[in-house]
Amino acid sequence: MALVLDDFGTGYSSLSYLKRFPIDAIKIDRSFVTGLDQDTGDTAIIAAVISMANALGIGATAEGIENAAQAAALYAQGCQLAQGYHYSRPLAPEAFTELIATTAGVSPIRET
Repeated sequence: MALVLDDFGTGYSSLSYLKRFPIDAIKIDRSFVTGLDQDTGDTAIIAAVISMANALGIGATAEGIENAAQAAALYAQGCQLAQGYHYSRPLAPEAFTELIATTAGVSPIRET
């Protein structure tokens, strides 16, 4: 079982949680992804969070990716996992299984 800290950087998330709990991964909140490459602060925060996650040996997933430009920018910053409408809207279990079967081996970040 993995422990993932959701919406990292907002609300009640704290850097101290990364030391106090056996966190396996963090999810970068979509509010930062939305401003990627438009707001220097959001871009810097994302770069810092990805770098920190890599240094700590934990995963980082970007939430709320809505277009190829965001996906490419995140990949360029070293983000290996992503989720958002750019990839798929929410799906029923059967449709999800079909999606996984048809996209096996496709990178979650890069355009193919």
